Amino acid sequence: MASATIDHLVSFVIFLGAILLFMNLFGQTIQTAVIYQEHKTIAAKASDLLDSILLNSGTPSDWGRLNCTPTGFGLQDPEFTQYRLSPYSLMRLEPAVGEPIYYDPTESYYSNITIGDRNFLLMPNDLSLNYSFVTELLGVNGTYGFQLNLDPIISVSVNETHSANPLVLNLKVVGTGFPLVNATVAYCFLKVGSNGVTPYYASIFDTTVTDATGTVDINFSDVADDDSYAFIAYASVGGLVGVGYYERTNDQEQYVIPFIDSFEEGRLLLAHSYDVHIFDNPASAVFYNATFVLMSEDFTLRDMFVAAGQVDKIVYGQGSDQAFQYMDIPTCNPGILVITYHTNNGDGVVLMPWGMNSLAFSVNFGINGAASQNQEWVSTDSRIVLVGGVAYQAMLSLWSYQGRQVVG
Repeated sequence: MASATIDHLVSFVIFLGAILLFMNLFGQTIQTAVIYQEHKTIAAKASDLLDSILLNSGTPSDWGRLNCTPTGFGLQDPEFTQYRLSPYSLMRLEPAVGEPIYYDPTESYYSNITIGDRNFLLMPNDLSLNYSFVTELLGVNGTYGFQLNLDPIISVSVNETHSANPLVLNLKVVGTGFPLVNATVAYCFLKVGSNGVTPYYASIFDTTVTDATGTVDINFSDVADDDSYAFIAYASVGGLVGVGYYERTNDQEQYVIPFIDSFEEGRLLLAHSYDVHIFDNPASAVFYNATFVLMSEDFTLRDMFVAAGQVDKIVYGQGSDQAFQYMDIPTCNPGILVITYHTNNGDGVVLMPWGMNSLAFSVNFGINGAASQNQEWVSTDSRIVLVGGVAYQAMLSLWSYQGRQVVG
């Protein structure tokens, strides 16, 4: 009798253990199914949100060209359909990386996109759209977090392989992991010089073609080791376009820094580098002139004088009435502002894109990528887009702030 009772108790304990084990496994299966469904929902949301950003122009549709604050967010170029983005709307996105720059004469902060030492895109904060404001316009504030990255598909790298007489620049055109053979390369070369305090430049516009390895050497005569210059190249093949550029300057401390002052009027503010970097130096002047380089519909380049090639100056020093100057962009089309300058230390050149595509700047908007690594699940989706004819890959990373994990 006692033996039978013990057997029943053991059997009952085993039965309860089996039930508990089954319930635990079943619970994990349910949690896994729920999480899978949530991940699927996030993936679908990422696709929908990316298309919503890329396939509408926002409100008003031309907000990228204006000084206004949009009431609806979208990056599509209002003059086109499909995945063609406005190069101006992209300029107004506050970058996810890079410290803002404070400029004391205007008592303003500027969002900072600087590539290399002399390629600037500096936007006043009151004209930039920050991440939190855009999440409100998109209706995902507090629910989802995201980062939007746009990177050029075609890379055009430029390297100086011989410094003078002749100057030799090697171009390499690469697509997504492979060289682009027989790509047409239209380029602009501006050699900087000065006559006393007056800077000037000589420009060369020409085209060439890459070889079977996707490279090409371009030679320029009458260029000395201490000459400053700027080189800009657009490579095109199969309707896709990439951009490359290279500059060499003598004066590494004194130069012109362009700030965007007004989109609607196409007005820039040109500042002395000492006023931006707060160097403790005596009064000095930077003499400059400028040209605007355009890419035509056949992907060749041409220049437009700014202020008829007028030479002006910016003076650094206490009480200076020329601490900065204003300059107007002479066209509503995307292009590159090339500022050549002369100081008491030498010559130099500065580039600024008018339209994000002009120098193929990348776009990093949203929460810094490092923050997304701490999320339980991040869904990504991508599209191929055109920005003013330049091919980009647009990738959206999206995560939910209501994520769950399987509890064992």
